[in-house]
Amino acid sequence: MGIFNRSKNTTATVAPAAAVQGPDLAHLTGDYTIDATHSKIGFAVRHAMVTNVRGEFTEYEGKLHLDGANPAASTAELVIKVASIHTNQAQRDEHLRTGDFFEAETFPEITFKSTSAEQINGDTYRLHGDLTIKATTRPVVLDLEFTGAATDVYGANRVGFEGGATVDRTSWGLTYNAALETGGVLIGEKVKLALDISAVRAS
Repeated sequence: MGIFNRSKNTTATVAPAAAVQGPDLAHLTGDYTIDATHSKIGFAVRHAMVTNVRGEFTEYEGKLHLDGANPAASTAELVIKVASIHTNQAQRDEHLRTGDFFEAETFPEITFKSTSAEQINGDTYRLHGDLTIKATTRPVVLDLEFTGAATDVYGANRVGFEGGATVDRTSWGLTYNAALETGGVLIGEKVKLALDISAVRAS
Protein backbone atom coordinates (compact mmCIF):
# COMPACT_ATOMS: atom_id res chain seq x y z
CA MET A 1 0.00 0.00 0.00
CA GLY A 2 1.44 3.40 -0.89
CA ILE A 3 2.12 6.06 1.71
CA PHE A 4 -0.70 8.24 0.32
CA ASN A 5 -3.25 5.39 0.66
CA ARG A 6 -2.87 4.57 4.34
CA SER A 7 -6.02 3.92 6.36
CA LYS A 8 -7.25 6.79 8.49
CA ASN A 9 -7.00 4.45 11.48
CA THR A 10 -3.25 4.06 11.09
CA THR A 11 -1.46 5.36 14.18
CA ALA A 12 1.18 7.94 13.33
CA THR A 13 4.67 7.47 14.66
CA VAL A 14 5.78 10.44 16.76
CA ALA A 15 9.41 11.36 16.30
CA PRO A 16 11.39 11.74 19.53
CA ALA A 17 12.12 15.28 20.69
CA ALA A 18 15.37 16.62 19.34
CA ALA A 19 18.25 16.87 21.79
CA VAL A 20 19.53 20.29 22.72
CA GLN A 21 21.90 21.33 19.98
CA GLY A 22 24.87 23.61 20.35
CA PRO A 23 28.40 24.11 19.09
CA ASP A 24 30.83 21.22 19.32
CA LEU A 25 32.96 22.33 22.25
CA ALA A 26 34.63 19.03 23.10
CA HIS A 27 38.03 20.54 22.25
CA LEU A 28 37.55 23.15 25.00
CA THR A 29 37.36 20.58 27.79
CA GLY A 30 39.81 21.45 30.56
CA ASP A 31 40.57 23.69 33.53
CA TYR A 32 40.54 27.48 33.27
CA THR A 33 41.45 30.44 35.47
CA ILE A 34 39.37 33.62 35.36
CA ASP A 35 41.39 36.57 34.06
CA ALA A 36 40.24 39.43 36.30
CA THR A 37 41.98 42.05 34.16
CA HIS A 38 39.73 41.18 31.22
CA SER A 39 36.55 40.30 33.14
CA LYS A 40 33.92 42.20 35.08
CA ILE A 41 31.65 41.32 37.99
CA GLY A 42 29.08 44.07 38.21
CA PHE A 43 25.74 44.86 39.80
CA ALA A 44 22.91 47.36 39.63
CA VAL A 45 20.32 48.29 42.26
CA ARG A 46 17.43 50.75 42.22
CA HIS A 47 18.14 54.05 43.99
CA ALA A 48 15.51 56.46 45.32
CA MET A 49 12.83 54.66 43.32
CA VAL A 50 13.86 56.35 40.07
CA THR A 51 17.21 55.16 38.75
CA ASN A 52 19.95 52.55 39.19
CA VAL A 53 23.28 52.71 40.97
CA ARG A 54 25.83 50.53 39.22
CA GLY A 55 29.03 49.12 40.65
CA GLU A 56 31.52 46.30 40.47
CA PHE A 57 34.00 44.28 42.47
CA THR A 58 37.52 44.81 41.19
CA GLU A 59 39.39 42.04 43.04
CA TYR A 60 38.42 38.40 42.67
CA GLU A 61 39.69 35.04 41.52
CA GLY A 62 37.95 32.04 40.10
CA LYS A 63 38.32 28.82 38.23
CA LEU A 64 36.25 26.84 35.78
CA HIS A 65 36.25 23.24 34.69
CA LEU A 66 34.62 22.98 31.29
CA ASP A 67 33.41 19.73 29.79
CA GLY A 68 32.59 20.60 26.21
CA ALA A 69 31.19 17.15 25.42
CA ASN A 70 29.04 17.01 28.56
CA PRO A 71 28.21 20.53 29.85
CA ALA A 72 26.47 19.06 32.92
CA ALA A 73 29.90 18.00 34.18
CA SER A 74 31.23 21.58 34.12
CA THR A 75 31.92 23.45 37.38
CA ALA A 76 32.81 26.96 38.56
CA GLU A 77 34.13 28.60 41.72
CA LEU A 78 34.56 32.29 42.50
CA VAL A 79 35.99 34.25 45.45
CA ILE A 80 35.35 38.02 45.59
CA LYS A 81 37.13 40.48 47.88
CA VAL A 82 34.36 42.58 49.47
CA ALA A 83 36.66 45.55 50.13
CA SER A 84 37.15 45.97 46.38
CA ILE A 85 33.58 47.19 45.87
CA HIS A 86 33.49 50.25 43.63
CA THR A 87 30.49 52.40 42.71
CA ASN A 88 32.41 55.48 41.57
CA GLN A 89 31.58 57.32 44.81
CA ALA A 90 34.08 56.89 47.67
CA GLN A 91 31.70 57.77 50.53
CA ARG A 92 29.11 55.28 49.30
CA ASP A 93 31.76 52.58 48.87
CA GLU A 94 32.92 53.05 52.47
CA HIS A 95 29.33 52.79 53.68
CA LEU A 96 28.87 49.54 51.75
CA ARG A 97 31.89 48.07 53.55
CA THR A 98 30.40 48.77 57.00
CA GLY A 99 28.07 46.70 59.15
CA ASP A 100 25.07 48.34 57.51
CA PHE A 101 25.84 46.28 54.43
CA PHE A 102 28.69 43.81 53.78
CA GLU A 103 30.65 44.18 57.06
CA ALA A 104 33.88 43.69 55.11
CA GLU A 105 36.25 43.41 58.07
CA THR A 106 34.34 40.48 59.56
CA PHE A 107 33.28 38.89 56.26
CA PRO A 108 36.02 39.80 53.77
CA GLU A 109 34.92 37.44 50.98
CA ILE A 110 31.88 36.59 48.90
CA THR A 111 32.00 33.10 47.42
CA PHE A 112 30.14 31.21 44.72
CA LYS A 113 30.41 27.48 44.08
CA SER A 114 28.41 25.73 41.40
CA THR A 115 26.26 22.70 42.21
CA SER A 116 25.07 21.79 38.69
CA ALA A 117 25.17 23.01 35.10
CA GLU A 118 22.95 22.55 32.09
CA GLN A 119 22.83 23.54 28.45
CA ILE A 120 19.59 25.35 27.63
CA ASN A 121 19.86 25.88 23.89
CA GLY A 122 22.71 26.53 21.49
CA ASP A 123 25.16 28.88 23.21
CA THR A 124 23.05 29.42 26.35
CA TYR A 125 23.69 27.65 29.64
CA ARG A 126 22.38 27.70 33.18
CA LEU A 127 24.63 27.40 36.20
CA HIS A 128 23.14 26.53 39.59
CA GLY A 129 25.21 27.25 42.67
CA ASP A 130 25.57 28.45 46.24
CA LEU A 131 26.30 32.13 46.90
CA THR A 132 27.69 32.96 50.34
CA ILE A 133 27.59 36.50 51.73
CA LYS A 134 28.17 37.32 55.42
CA ALA A 135 28.20 33.60 56.32
CA THR A 136 24.75 33.11 54.78
CA THR A 137 24.49 30.69 51.86
CA ARG A 138 21.60 30.76 49.40
CA PRO A 139 21.07 29.11 45.99
CA VAL A 140 21.49 31.24 42.89
CA VAL A 141 20.87 30.47 39.21
CA LEU A 142 23.08 32.18 36.62
CA ASP A 143 21.97 32.37 33.00
CA LEU A 144 25.04 32.51 30.77
CA GLU A 145 25.89 32.80 27.11
CA PHE A 146 29.05 31.32 25.62
CA THR A 147 30.60 34.25 23.74
CA GLY A 148 33.50 32.51 22.07
CA ALA A 149 36.92 30.92 22.28
CA ALA A 150 40.22 32.04 20.81
CA THR A 151 44.00 31.91 21.15
CA ASP A 152 45.27 35.36 22.11
CA VAL A 153 48.47 37.08 20.91
CA TYR A 154 50.41 35.50 23.80
CA GLY A 155 49.34 31.99 22.86
CA ALA A 156 46.85 31.60 25.71
CA ASN A 157 43.63 29.73 25.00
CA ARG A 158 40.66 31.78 26.18
CA VAL A 159 36.93 31.27 26.55
CA GLY A 160 34.27 33.88 27.26
CA PHE A 161 30.88 33.89 28.98
CA GLU A 162 28.46 36.67 29.86
CA GLY A 163 25.19 36.75 31.74
CA GLY A 164 23.90 37.15 35.25
CA ALA A 165 21.03 36.81 37.70
CA THR A 166 18.62 38.86 39.78
CA VAL A 167 18.74 38.29 43.54
CA ASP A 168 17.04 39.70 46.64
CA ARG A 169 19.76 41.22 48.82
CA THR A 170 17.70 40.80 51.99
CA SER A 171 18.07 37.01 51.66
CA TRP A 172 21.71 37.48 52.71
CA GLY A 173 20.99 39.87 55.57
CA LEU A 174 21.63 43.05 53.55
CA THR A 175 18.54 44.78 54.89
CA TYR A 176 19.66 48.38 55.43
CA ASN A 177 17.29 50.98 53.99
CA ALA A 178 15.81 54.42 54.55
CA ALA A 179 12.32 55.75 53.91
CA LEU A 180 11.79 58.57 51.42
CA GLU A 181 9.65 61.59 52.29
CA THR A 182 7.69 61.09 49.08
CA GLY A 183 7.08 57.42 49.81
CA GLY A 184 9.03 54.30 49.01
CA VAL A 185 12.58 53.49 50.08
CA LEU A 186 16.07 54.65 49.22
CA ILE A 187 17.47 51.30 48.06
CA GLY A 188 15.74 48.54 46.11
CA GLU A 189 15.83 44.97 47.36
CA LYS A 190 16.40 43.42 43.93
CA VAL A 191 20.00 43.41 42.72
CA LYS A 192 20.91 42.61 39.12
CA LEU A 193 24.22 40.77 38.85
CA ALA A 194 26.13 41.05 35.57
CA LEU A 195 29.09 38.85 34.65
CA ASP A 196 31.46 39.24 31.73
CA ILE A 197 34.07 36.51 32.09
CA SER A 198 37.27 35.78 30.21
CA ALA A 199 39.09 32.66 31.37
CA VAL A 200 42.48 31.24 30.37
CA ARG A 201 43.09 27.53 29.97
CA ALA A 202 45.67 26.00 32.28
CA SER A 203 48.81 24.91 30.44
